[in-house]
Amino acid sequence: MNAMSFTTLEGGKTTVEAAALEAFSTQIRGTVLSEGDAAYNEARTIWNATVDRRPGLIVCCVGASDVIKAVNFARENRLLVSVRGGGHNIAGSAVCDGGLMIDLSLMKSVRLDVAARRAWVGPGATLADVDKETQAFGLVMPTGINSTTGISGLTLGGGFGWITRKFGLTIDNLASADVVTADGKLLRASQTENPDLFWALRGGGGNFGVVTAFEFQLHEFGPQVLAGLVVHPFADAEKVLKEYRKALETAPDELTCWVVMR
Repeated sequence: MNAMSFTTLEGGKTTVEAAALEAFSTQIRGTVLSEGDAAYNEARTIWNATVDRRPGLIVCCVGASDVIKAVNFARENRLLVSVRGGGHNIAGSAVCDGGLMIDLSLMKSVRLDVAARRAWVGPGATLADVDKETQAFGLVMPTGINSTTGISGLTLGGGFGWITRKFGLTIDNLASADVVTADGKLLRASQTENPDLFWALRGGGGNFGVVTAFEFQLHEFGPQVLAGLVVHPFADAEKVLKEYRKALETAPDELTCWVVMR
C-alpha cells in the first residue's frame, strides 16, 4: 500500500504514509479497501445510485474492535469520516469524498430473547433482516416502511412506520445501544448508563458516535398487516387534511395513517 492523500475534517488535504496505512490495515479483522481494489466500487455504491463519491479508504468492519480502530485512525489523522449502515439515506451521507468510510453493512446479526421480548441488532441490518427473525416467533419491532432501509439510520432519526400508533416510534422501543465515541471509547447508552448520550441517540441523528449494537423491545404482532395507499389530488388538500384529523380523533391505535403532500 502506497502513501495516500485524504480529505480532512476541515476540507483540506493530508497525506498518510504507507507504513501507517499498512499498520492500520493489519489491525482490522474485516477488510480495508482503496480505489482499484476489486470490491471497492460495490462497497461505495448505496441505494441512491446517483451518489457517486469516492472515499480514500473503506473500512469494512466485522465488529466493534474494527470500529474503534477506524475511529482512532481517523481522529489521529484528522480525516473526514462517513458511516454506512444500510446505505439507504437518500442524501448519500453514508459515503464521503476522499475521507474514511466506516462500513457497517457486514455487522447485520439479529439475536432474540423470545421470552424477554428483546432483540439485539447489528448496525448493518435492514428492516427485512429484523422482520424475518422476529416474525418467526410472532414478534415485531416498530420500524419503518421500506424493507431495504437500514436499522441504524431509521433508529437514529426516530423511526416512523406502519405500526407507530400502536407501539410508538422505533426510538420508543430502543432499550440500549453500544456506541463508539469520537475518542475511541465503547460506551453503553441506556436510561441508566450514559443517559445524556442515550437521549441524543434517540432521534438526534448519527453525529454522536458510531453505534455498534442496538437492543430493542419486541411486541406480539402479525404475521399479516393490512396497508395501502390512497392518492388524492393536491387541490383537495384542505378537505383531505380536515377529514384526516377528524378520522384520527376516534381511530383505534391499530390504525396508523399519515398524509404525504407532493
